[in-house]
Amino acid sequence: MWCKNEPMENWDDYRLLLALARSGSMRSAAEMLRTTHTTVSRRLAGLEARRGKLFDRAPGRYLPTPLGEQLVEIAERMEQLSFQAIRRQNAAGEAISGVVTLSLPEAIAQYLLLDDLFELAARHPAIDLRVDTTSRFVDLDKSEADIVVRGAQKPPDHLVGRRACALHVTYYADRTYLERTPQESLQWIAPLDPGMWPDWLDTSPFPHAPIGLRIADITARHRALCQGFGLGRGACFMADPEPNLVRLTEEKPVRQQDIWVLAHPDLRHTPRIRAVADFVYDALAAKADLVTGKRAPT
Repeated sequence: MWCKNEPMENWDDYRLLLALARSGSMRSAAEMLRTTHTTVSRRLAGLEARRGKLFDRAPGRYLPTPLGEQLVEIAERMEQLSFQAIRRQNAAGEAISGVVTLSLPEAIAQYLLLDDLFELAARHPAIDLRVDTTSRFVDLDKSEADIVVRGAQKPPDHLVGRRACALHVTYYADRTYLERTPQESLQWIAPLDPGMWPDWLDTSPFPHAPIGLRIADITARHRALCQGFGLGRGACFMADPEPNLVRLTEEKPVRQQDIWVLAHPDLRHTPRIRAVADFVYDALAAKADLVTGKRAPT
């Protein structure tokens, strides 16, 4: 039988503490652990019976007690060591083979790299390439991916990688939409987040045109733009190749952020990681004129 001064030996107990501390609720912790609310409640009760009170039940949230905070801190260190061990294991081996998970935004995958990714798979058939399209900056420290392609002003300092090109944006509209719509009836297609549009709207060619539709997803905004639902501000690499989209201004496109290819330093010399990262970097760098808007629209 445990006494309160004995260490916890079950890693699942630490995972329970982490999930409840991070989520603050039984239901969310159960989802993180892929179990049931009842199981989490029962395990916490048993753990507190052995160790003492670990969480206070505040209104709408579970808060760690001082003892709980100490154990959560230990659990976080154990988790980091576990992830480090996984990365070191993944880094072993000299062959260009094995699983490589590449995380990148859907727009970059679809409009810039789709053909290249199939070429990469054909060039290195022994690599099991897994492409995760998400706008979330995945956690490489937790091995959520091996390589990330992301737009950023400045990537996290502890990651290693290279800047492939600079993402530029400007104003576009469908040619037919402009021809059939009176200027006083023009409207904008804008991001859902208001923080993403006030500045560029004020300096646009049509600052007084109202926002007709707000769409969160960048690819959905692009399709709405192509279908003539309004004016928009878009990435040059997506809009310039569209035959029916025209730029609304002759001013140079504006640099928004850089596109980086990044990996965890523990994996930087792993042959399969290096092969994929170099290939993706070269593919993006070769399209720099398109991404920066220097390639003249046809």
